[in-house]
Amino acid sequence: MVSAAASGEPVRGDEGAQPHGSVRQQPSPDELAAQDGAGIPDGFQRLWMPHRMAYIKGEGKPANGDEDGCPFCRIPKLSDADGLIVARGDLVYAVLNLYPYNAGHLLICPYRHVADYTELTPAETAEVATFTQRAMTVIRSVSAPHGFNIGMNMGHVAGAGIAAHLHQHVVPRWGGDANFMPIIGHTKVLPELLGDTRALLAAAWPAR
Repeated sequence: MVSAAASGEPVRGDEGAQPHGSVRQQPSPDELAAQDGAGIPDGFQRLWMPHRMAYIKGEGKPANGDEDGCPFCRIPKLSDADGLIVARGDLVYAVLNLYPYNAGHLLICPYRHVADYTELTPAETAEVATFTQRAMTVIRSVSAPHGFNIGMNMGHVAGAGIAAHLHQHVVPRWGGDANFMPIIGHTKVLPELLGDTRALLAAAWPAR
């Protein structure tokens, strides 16, 4: 894994490393200022990304390809806010990538636990396409990206973090978003909390 996507390649498969409802807030400046410890202040700012440790440790990834433990099967049972779900359809749903390549990085997932694109029914295929188009329209209306990366990673060898449950990435792109931070520092700087992004996209998603 905007997952996503998403690093190295534009679409990544690391989105399912931790339950989507377990997002931890980054410490506020006041919290950091209150932290006791040793050291001398300098001119650098620190970008704290504690939620990445769950991905590094591999937490939340299913041990096998079964539905049990699959985050994409579990997320629809949560509330939209807890699961970071932007929209629900009849056969598929749109959810934010917990480890986005860019703000607004969405995953279009079928409810059914299916691994390969060729295993989708015609109705599922059609709704994946419809949700992908809607996602592009909504993201454009909210944040005016310059372009998109759209695609699927089929199998672990292709970069899929959760290979047992198909998901399509919709990654908004802006000129200059691949700067030195992800290339050298392996860190994405995101200007918005996931919960805030979900609320904005959900509000802009057209009613059924």
